[in-house]
Amino acid sequence: MSIWVKICGNTSFEDAWLAAEAGADAVGFVLAPSPRRVTAAQVAAITSRLPAAIEKIGVFVDFSLDEIETSVRACGLTGVQLHSAIGSGLPAKLRERLGPGLRIVQVVHFGVATQNAQSSVQDQDVDALLVDSRSTTAVGGTGITYDWSVAARTIFNSPNGQKLIAAGGLSPDNVAEAIATLCPWGVDVVSGVEAAPGRKDPDKLRAFIAKARAAATRNLQI
Repeated sequence: MSIWVKICGNTSFEDAWLAAEAGADAVGFVLAPSPRRVTAAQVAAITSRLPAAIEKIGVFVDFSLDEIETSVRACGLTGVQLHSAIGSGLPAKLRERLGPGLRIVQVVHFGVATQNAQSSVQDQDVDALLVDSRSTTAVGGTGITYDWSVAARTIFNSPNGQKLIAAGGLSPDNVAEAIATLCPWGVDVVSGVEAAPGRKDPDKLRAFIAKARAAATRNLQI
């Protein structure tokens, strides 16, 4: 199986279409406060024109159950990325309201990931864990990497088969190394393929996807 690739922080149809055309599995839209924030109406206008096969993931930071449900329906989303407290029961409630087809990704931040990961692993309603970096001012899209060698021995050394997504400071220049070190199920990128916050660089985006696919293929051959 090839690696799952998500291009996040899209703010325009042109960028989301570029990601789909370049072979991404998923595109992400930030509905939380961010330089890349988009409204539900903006997302709906984009997702309605994208291929059905590409996943459309909304990024939510401390949204309520009702707010997330409303946004998923209004935006035509196929999945959610939750920057929310682990153990809140939110994934199960979303499953109940929105069905088994919804992709639910729980974010954990490296440094606190090892403490929080076990709770998420035990949550059968979480499809995958996204291991990200954070700063004092942002919970994602920071462009900051974490220590992959430590992560490979801890959070990514999971014996239970949990799908793990590497994020945080990835770019075309380092994604192959990240995949070789972490052997993740998926990768997620924002700032590493941008010309400016919220605007993608076509060459970087295409290179990121191509290098991620090539690195994943090499991992399978080892």
